[in-house]
Amino acid sequence: MGPGSELGGRSLILGGVRSGKSRLAERLAIDSALPVVYVATARAGDAEMTRRIAGHRERRPRDWGLIEEPLLLAEVLARECAPDRCILVDCLTLWLTNWLMKMDESGLHAQTRALLDVVARAPGRLVMVGNETSMGVVPLGDLSRRFCDLAGVLHQDLATRCDQVILSVAGLPLVLKGEAA
Repeated sequence: MGPGSELGGRSLILGGVRSGKSRLAERLAIDSALPVVYVATARAGDAEMTRRIAGHRERRPRDWGLIEEPLLLAEVLARECAPDRCILVDCLTLWLTNWLMKMDESGLHAQTRALLDVVARAPGRLVMVGNETSMGVVPLGDLSRRFCDLAGVLHQDLATRCDQVILSVAGLPLVLKGEAA
């Protein structure tokens, strides 16, 4: 698999908001010693998200490629994953949110199936980031509960397809599956 393969080909990093998961993912991408393509799923819909996106951009190495794709993640991974490349996806739960806001149930299910299929066979190094939503209060609204349910199932399905699963808490990685980060 090339440099960085001792960490496993596919990594899933989960954690709460501001848990250090993106920084950990960036470190794993750098440690791979492979050319990196950063796949951003966020949409800058308000001032706070615009600031967060800017912070991520400033932190990333200048030589990394960037693809901004809020919906067609499976297609991007199918096209970009390669034995000599590291792909960093940040973040899965924003991707899921984008689909929920689109209100396209069949599209969401088709894209989720496509994503799981691509991840299972992705060559090279793949690092994916998602927000862990199942460790707090059960949301009151239907849409929020649906989001948490879908995110939980997506993370479980991805975890079975990944070589490494890490939970990030307070900037500290807890390896749940695979080799230590």
